[in-house]
Amino acid sequence: MAWTRRLPSGRFQGLYRDATGRTRTTGTFARKGGASDAAGDEEAGIRKGSWVDPDHNRLTVAEWAESWLPTKLDMRPSSFARLEGILATHVLPAFGRVPLAGVSNLEVRRFVAGMLDKGSSPATARKTYSVLNQMMRAAVADRRIAFNPCADVPLPSAAVAEQRFLPRDEVALLADSIDERFRALVLLAAYGGLRFGELAGLRRKRVDVLRARVTVAETLTDVSGVLRFGAPKTKRSRREVPLPRSIVRELETHLGRFVGAGADALVFTGPKGAALRRAGFRRSWWHPAVSAAGLEGFKVHELRHTFVALWVDAGANVKEVSVRAGHSSVAFTLDHYGHLYQDRSDALAERLDDLLDARVGAHGSH
Repeated sequence: MAWTRRLPSGRFQGLYRDATGRTRTTGTFARKGGASDAAGDEEAGIRKGSWVDPDHNRLTVAEWAESWLPTKLDMRPSSFARLEGILATHVLPAFGRVPLAGVSNLEVRRFVAGMLDKGSSPATARKTYSVLNQMMRAAVADRRIAFNPCADVPLPSAAVAEQRFLPRDEVALLADSIDERFRALVLLAAYGGLRFGELAGLRRKRVDVLRARVTVAETLTDVSGVLRFGAPKTKRSRREVPLPRSIVRELETHLGRFVGAGADALVFTGPKGAALRRAGFRRSWWHPAVSAAGLEGFKVHELRHTFVALWVDAGANVKEVSVRAGHSSVAFTLDHYGHLYQDRSDALAERLDDLLDARVGAHGSH
């Protein structure tokens, strides 16, 4: 039950007890009724679960971020490093000194719009907003603030990156142009769809030459200069990938020439046996190879796009492509590569016409 008291100044102050039984006070009022109403409102908030400890009003966004970051236990090291980078580069310079309870919805809207005005891409603005939103949602759950100021903030549309695919002859040209130590890497990426981290973390025991399979069970990431082995990107990323026999023969040759005998030996390493780092690989071997092949600007990751295009062209359905690529869902595959299936619609219609013509012809011959 809320109550009031009269201060020596003659003003009135409301009192109430929080959920722990601690006595709390409101601000001061000229009239007793104002103090009583304020205390009653606080008690109502406690009953509804929307009450926020006034002591939290002094907590800044930077202080909350310091408390919140260690609770992000469900992230891969590389993802955690990116999150820290977004906080340091975008969120904390804008909001770090602001009291957590002082961030308004309008300020968040202005922040997102300001990032775009300063030249940030829509993708960067969306990722930055996502980090701030996660922080604020956690603050609401911990009753540090009463509401999430990131709610209902309009975001820029995600720009659809232009996808570049290589036809089979250009894949072969690239494989011929790169250092022979990485020829099989190019072919495995193009026909197996492995990400760079999955290629760098692949071990001999995961290559089944007899069954023409590669098992993706581990990935290697470079986190702030430290190489870390870990689980694949998602649960669906852990997968068994069937390969064309010609690619398996290339892998078998590679294993015999460049890979140690141990089951845990890495399949792809540098000339001195060191694990591959993405930046070093691109600088020393990838860029020279794409230049020699006349494929300027082609990126390592675009071999995954090439993989999808090659398998679709070979007749793989969307479920097969999604599973082999380790996509998070079939919906993701359709969102990013659905146009490849649309491109095949004319060919499928022509095949259906051929079947119908054959059936009509057979019926007419009776």
